[in-house]
Amino acid sequence: MITLTSDFGSPYPAAMKGVLCAHTDARLVDIAHDFPRQDVRTTAFWLREVFPYFPPATHLVVVDPGVGTDRAALAIRAGEHVLVGPDNGVLAPVARRLAGDAVGAPDDDAQASAGIEPFEIVVDEPESATFHGRDVFAPAAALAHEAGADRLAECEEFVSADGYEDLRFPEPEVRDGDATGEVLVVDGFGNAVTNVPGEMLDGRFGERIAVDGEHVPVAQSYAHVAAGERLVTVGSHGNVELAANRGRGDETFGVGVGNPIELAFE
Repeated sequence: MITLTSDFGSPYPAAMKGVLCAHTDARLVDIAHDFPRQDVRTTAFWLREVFPYFPPATHLVVVDPGVGTDRAALAIRAGEHVLVGPDNGVLAPVARRLAGDAVGAPDDDAQASAGIEPFEIVVDEPESATFHGRDVFAPAAALAHEAGADRLAECEEFVSADGYEDLRFPEPEVRDGDATGEVLVVDGFGNAVTNVPGEMLDGRFGERIAVDGEHVPVAQSYAHVAAGERLVTVGSHGNVELAANRGRGDETFGVGVGNPIELAFE
């Protein structure tokens, strides 16, 4: 299977699918094409949360604000998966997660690094300087799929790379009963996902916590508070999130991506 992810909306993904269908009979699966435009960090976060649920596959990712510049084009073997996309950091967090999962240590950078092998895609003059998704990455993804994760080095179109842009999410400061972090992403429901690990709330459901000085309930899920009420919970990604039952957490808490957050138990 080949998955496709972009910030293209429509109709540009169809052109990438056309190229893939001309080169391979792989099953094509859309992840999303409505990620925030040119938002590398948000896309990187969600790919890290989604791709580990797939069986081994080739993942074509094109969120590429540097298209047409000298940024490299990459194919990265990460465990049993292959990631194809621009060298702007969008592939790095999920590469570490996939490689770490393959060795049973998703949070161990040293072990994960052993399962990551980056290659630079040899690029001739593409047809367009503004649509490398169609002209560079889609053909490379088809080739990587046909070759397989363990045989990329045998393809002359892939040259071993010394490294890659290593995007890292900011680390929170977690203390006994309080934490300082920031909002990493806001999902489509308006849940503001922070970088604070959900373990901070272990055993504290039913209590109250101060969010930037305002006290709100800590709840196991959204419906554990009244409709429209704010809450702090742990999302499916394992991080603390600021939410509202049947409402938007980002609006009711007045926060957005990148905003600092202070959390403290009473």
